[in-house]
Amino acid sequence: MNVIRKAVFPVAGLGTRFLPATKASPKEMLPIVDKPLIQYAAEEAIAAGATELVFITGRNKRSIEDHFDNASELEASLEASGKKELLESLKAILPSHVSCIFIRQPKALGLGHAVLCAKPVVGDSPFSVILADDLIDATPGVIAQMAAVYADKRCSVLGVEDVMPSETAGYGIVDAFNVGVNLLQLKSIVEKPKPADAPSNLAVVGRYILTPKIFDCLEKVKPGKGGEIQLTDGISDLMQLEPIYAYRFKGKRYDCGSKLGFMRANVELALKHPEIAKDFLAYLKTVQL
Repeated sequence: MNVIRKAVFPVAGLGTRFLPATKASPKEMLPIVDKPLIQYAAEEAIAAGATELVFITGRNKRSIEDHFDNASELEASLEASGKKELLESLKAILPSHVSCIFIRQPKALGLGHAVLCAKPVVGDSPFSVILADDLIDATPGVIAQMAAVYADKRCSVLGVEDVMPSETAGYGIVDAFNVGVNLLQLKSIVEKPKPADAPSNLAVVGRYILTPKIFDCLEKVKPGKGGEIQLTDGISDLMQLEPIYAYRFKGKRYDCGSKLGFMRANVELALKHPEIAKDFLAYLKTVQL
């Protein structure tokens, strides 16, 4: 069985690269065409079989909770107006068989700490971790692709892609050897190495399937700069206990944590949108710089 029922979304970050837009609204609620980033992430998890969505939140993140809550008055208004398609899209945000759990991260102590906050809910189950600002356009979704690997290997799986050698300082970089089609086994992982120190240019992006043993490892990780607990350090320790695999996923990633990546995602997904694609492409052809 290749279904991962629990998905963790670390959404407590401050989103400083998008200030002032994120002063009062989370970066995860920034829209790509007509859906916020966090909805794309949730849909990917649900399509892969997730039935429990665990959001690790912080201050000023209430709008994420509201987004996945019922909106009875709005639904009633849409129904009264005969706007059935909009009503169905609203109801589809959270299918009835899926539940949301919100856990407050008391301090911004790094991605590893955010994942550790999910331990009381995740328990002894394998789970996925999805970073919403890495939007990946893929069919099937990346977590579904990785879940198939997990079903075969029963070990943690990291979503990876090749980046420019000059970009390694922005990612966790793996040293790994091939064991199958688009599949590698980790030898080591390094957090944000300078290009001269990077073991490769194979970068971990915001998709993980992790075994519950990661929690024991994260509890023992020594905080680094700023008191943060790095998920990369926990993965390094986990690798001493069991194999970890890296999967070169099929799909196109947009780094929506950057302004340029965010705009690229909006443009390219708008060109695929059934309502506006044709007119938007016609508009773009008129743009003169």
